Amino acid sequence: MLNKAALVLAIIGALNWGSIGLFKLDLVASIFGGQLSTVSRIIFTLVGFAGLWCITLLFDDGHGA
Repeated sequence: MLNKAALVLAIIGALNWGSIGLFKLDLVASIFGGQLSTVSRIIFTLVGFAGLWCITLLFDDGHGA
């Protein structure tokens, strides 16, 4: 469950970075009131933690812990 949540958040982050790169549009900031809004900062932080968690998936052999 945690792995799927982390992947979803990482995908959201990737799509947001893609929109910044292609269109100069920060979707998270646009939706939640700017880059400095509390909600945007929470989402950015969660996406960052999700990205760190996804690093562990690189070393997962699929057999569980």
